[in-house]
Amino acid sequence: MELDPDDVFKDDEDDLDSEFYQQRESSKEFVVYLVDASPKMFSSTCPSEDGKEETHFHIAISCIAQSLKTQIINRSYDEVAICFFNTREKKNLQDLNGAFVFNVAEREYLDRPTARLIKDFDCIEESFTKDIGSQYGIVSGSRENSLYNALWIAQALLRKGSAKTADKRILLFTNKDDPFGSIKGVAKADMTRTTLQRAKDAQDLGISIELLPLCQPDEEFNVSLFYSDLIGLEGDELAQFMPSAGQKLQDMKDQLRKRMFTKRIVRRITLSIANGLSIELNTYALIRPTLPGAITWLDSVTNRPLKTERSFICADTGALMQEPAKRYQPYKNDNIMLSVEELSEIKRVSTGHLHLLGFKPLSCLKDYHNLRPSTFVFPSDKEVIGSTCIFIALLRSMVNLKRFAVAFYGSSSRPQLVALVAQDEIISAGGQVEPPGMHMIYLPYSDDVRHVEEIHSDTNAGAPRATDEQIKKAAALIKRIDLKDFSVFQFANPGLQRHYAVLQALALDEDDMPEINDETLPDEEGMARSGVVKAVEEFKLSVYGENYDEESDMGNGKASDASKKRKAAAENAVKESANYNWPDLADNGQLKDLTVTELKYYLTAHNLPVTGKKEVLISRILTQLGK
Repeated sequence: MELDPDDVFKDDEDDLDSEFYQQRESSKEFVVYLVDASPKMFSSTCPSEDGKEETHFHIAISCIAQSLKTQIINRSYDEVAICFFNTREKKNLQDLNGAFVFNVAEREYLDRPTARLIKDFDCIEESFTKDIGSQYGIVSGSRENSLYNALWIAQALLRKGSAKTADKRILLFTNKDDPFGSIKGVAKADMTRTTLQRAKDAQDLGISIELLPLCQPDEEFNVSLFYSDLIGLEGDELAQFMPSAGQKLQDMKDQLRKRMFTKRIVRRITLSIANGLSIELNTYALIRPTLPGAITWLDSVTNRPLKTERSFICADTGALMQEPAKRYQPYKNDNIMLSVEELSEIKRVSTGHLHLLGFKPLSCLKDYHNLRPSTFVFPSDKEVIGSTCIFIALLRSMVNLKRFAVAFYGSSSRPQLVALVAQDEIISAGGQVEPPGMHMIYLPYSDDVRHVEEIHSDTNAGAPRATDEQIKKAAALIKRIDLKDFSVFQFANPGLQRHYAVLQALALDEDDMPEINDETLPDEEGMARSGVVKAVEEFKLSVYGENYDEESDMGNGKASDASKKRKAAAENAVKESANYNWPDLADNGQLKDLTVTELKYYLTAHNLPVTGKKEVLISRILTQLGK
């Protein structure tokens, strides 16, 4: 195996599965947005969420603009290009008619999105008719084929980089299901053939083409007329295409400020099974901690990124060391010199590949063994032909026998055992829900597992046990406040959302800060529902009884210092609250003139929450008063 220079002097705490190494090893994504600019895109409309009519061209532009903004957050080192076809003006390296590549100064056609690109693209609708223009690039009696030209331009833009290290995609926006509908006979057949061949050439180079069709509510985009052959749809894929395409378009419009690892290969590893038999696997990150982007140091004058350089100085002569420093280890009054290769071999415990050790029943794998996010593995035939067949046979046997595989896996600094848990494919009416594959669970070391110790203050008395009635009331409470269809993706980190909102406002010179909705705050309205309040009261009554004093210490009957302070504060709030005529203040709109402390007197006296801003407190008081 070739030596990794970064591996040689890596500290023990460096983990190859950390976010830094995942991003370094994972592939980039190169995307070319192809947008149909024909007159039909400007004349066709569909209702938006606020009831207004929006043109299909506006929908495509807004989706791309939103995607560019979120792309800086998700994967800032991806590169994009934007190309309009069916245009009056032309701008591309091939000098082809009917295609216009949109770009800004100091940026290549295919490059990372910049603030200036996003700002100019947001305003493109205002100047599109004047600067670029719209026309049908495919008309009868003419040999021009703007769709063919656009695919050719996109393919040329995506020549950058290798297919092994970059995912290359073309996203095509159009509302015309038959681009050659106005042409008949031999000319149409010839244009269709050449365009499909151009698309096939691009796909043979590792470029995927995705269609995002736009249609009116009362019309249907007939993908079978032309585009099913262009993107390679057949059978069940053809029937499921329109729902999935609509969902893809909606996802582009509704993306939240979340930093997500998309479905890309994190690392390619080899699974050694037995007797020299090995298969190739691709690993994918499922859930990882969300962190802000790395800080880039800039020069205070030129505002350009700074480059850090390190030099070694000889302690004896003070001269700069031209040769790389050598390492040594003192041994018996002598310094043993070690080369980079020798150090690498000494520290390398494992090659980083998987070595199958055996199988165990699934009952042996406990929940507490999963201490960190797992990695999903899937076979690949790119380097080792036949990996998929062997993987499928192994997967089906593990599922049928209810076994998981134990394997040895590790980097030069963190060797460990892992469990490979097989997952069978799950299909519902809408398509595939879970793909077939294996989850690689990193098993803990012996000192990572801590057994629960039951300690009771009174060793002679038995541990308190809940009665059947208390368990029944607790179950009713949990059922009342259970979150339906809960997913971790429903809640965004409000701190990160605000962080990205500030960066966006600074980069795009926006006057107003985007409003951030904190979805992690308690649902006060939901908790105040009569059914929930009743379930809580019944649970408290079953556990503590009717004469329970919440301010007293549990079991002792003696109030602690904290409970005494809370009780005194509550009594003082009741006393102070009596000095105000709250109904009159509410009717005259004078609650806003009171201070937050005065508003909290009323809330504390009526056992209401006192959290939130002043407007929230006033709203809570008005609700209590029935105003």
